Amino acid sequence: MKVEFPEIPSPCFVLEENLLRKNLELIQSVSKRAGVEIILAFKGFAMWSAFPIVREYISGATASSLHEAKLCFEEMKTEAHTYAPVYDMETFPEIIQLSSHITFNSLSQYERFYPMIQKSGKKISVALRVNPEFSEVETELYNPCAPGSRLGVIAEQIGDNLPEGIDGLHFHTLCESYSTDLEKTLMAVEEKFGKFLKQVKWLNMGGGHLMTRKGYNVEHLIELLKGLQTRYPNLHIIMEPGSAFAWETGFLKASVLDLVENKGIKTAMVNVSFAAHMPDCLEMPYQPRIRNSVFGPVSGKPTYRMGGNTCLSGDYYGYWSFEDELEIGDDLILEDMIHYTMVKTTFFNGVQHPSIGMIKSNGEFQLIRKFGYEDYKGKLS
Repeated sequence: MKVEFPEIPSPCFVLEENLLRKNLELIQSVSKRAGVEIILAFKGFAMWSAFPIVREYISGATASSLHEAKLCFEEMKTEAHTYAPVYDMETFPEIIQLSSHITFNSLSQYERFYPMIQKSGKKISVALRVNPEFSEVETELYNPCAPGSRLGVIAEQIGDNLPEGIDGLHFHTLCESYSTDLEKTLMAVEEKFGKFLKQVKWLNMGGGHLMTRKGYNVEHLIELLKGLQTRYPNLHIIMEPGSAFAWETGFLKASVLDLVENKGIKTAMVNVSFAAHMPDCLEMPYQPRIRNSVFGPVSGKPTYRMGGNTCLSGDYYGYWSFEDELEIGDDLILEDMIHYTMVKTTFFNGVQHPSIGMIKSNGEFQLIRKFGYEDYKGKLS
């Protein structure tokens, strides 16, 4: 098999600048045409070496922890829109200093921490996360509106009036969803929280708006957003997609280290791990494309399951069919591995963590970070 990108080490996450810019141009266009603010969610894309490029198109970001808020301040050069499922007394004073907006997940968190915001004297726009009890996300692990969800306040818990000082509402019910899913969600939000939407200054519609995916109806999205603003002219609309920014903007280069067979099942043992480096494949489950192959068994073609390099028995995934038999030393290009995958990696088993690099707009490869033993050791201490 042809060696792919011989100048790129294996394993390596590789962001392609031209593809990132293509997504950013679309996101910027939606923001301007619809008159809404679109900010970056670090939980989906936090490759901060690329933030200078991102800042050419958008200016804000959302954080879900103190560390993300610090990253926002240091590398996006702005204060964060901060939402966390739960805050603690030790770190909240610093979160206040790093944030322009703070959203509370529950009324009890609001009651505990809102006085700290008042006492700080810092101007913070405060919101509640609400749960419209409606979501079409099928994978329960990613469904924030499942019965008994710990995320957001349901309408009956609020009563007739919003608490003092609440400027905004926030919901997040989507996951790599289409504009039609947002349309249904907005109907549920307006049904349950419409009276409050007329009282607040802004509405954050969270993430999951995969507007850069092929087939996404951008025109319908813009129509929805304009319609919402017509109904609630008092609202400043905020969206915070994660996947949309880095969708199909790069790959994970890997290599075949061994080929094993058991009961007719051929497994290509690669130098990356589904458990440690691609957890969404096991959790979502997310089916990555491998360049020059077909996902699933194809009659008459060599077919392999991909096996990770950790000792976890379940560190394998799927079947891919190739034109030719794989050989030890072959390179594999796992497509679309920049969003979420990179931010969820671990050092499990101490296996080599993939490097991070970028193919610049001029076609040159830039190695940004190579990980080693000290990174593994320092994480555990």
